[in-house]
Amino acid sequence: MLLPDRHLVADLLARYRAWERLVLADPLDEDTRGRFEDVAYTLCVLMGQRTAREAIWQAEAYLRRIRPVPLFPEGTEPVAPGVKP
Repeated sequence: MLLPDRHLVADLLARYRAWERLVLADPLDEDTRGRFEDVAYTLCVLMGQRTAREAIWQAEAYLRRIRPVPLFPEGTEPVAPGVKP
C-alpha cells in the first residue's frame, strides 16, 4: 500500500488550518473560500476520504503513527572542514 509523504500531509494540514482561519474571519470572501475548498479537496484525495473532517482525522492519526526520519543517519552527520568531531 502506498502511503503519502508525511511532509506533504503536514503541509496540507497547516494550509487547511490557515485557510480555515481566514474563511472564519471573512466568510463572504469567495476567493478565500475557494482556496480553502481546494486544499480541503486535495487533503480528501490524498487521505482517501470523502469529507474534510474525515481527511483531517486520518491525516492527524497518520502523522502520529509515523516516526520522524532523521536527516542524517547516526554517525553520518556532516562536519565542517577543519573541525574535529
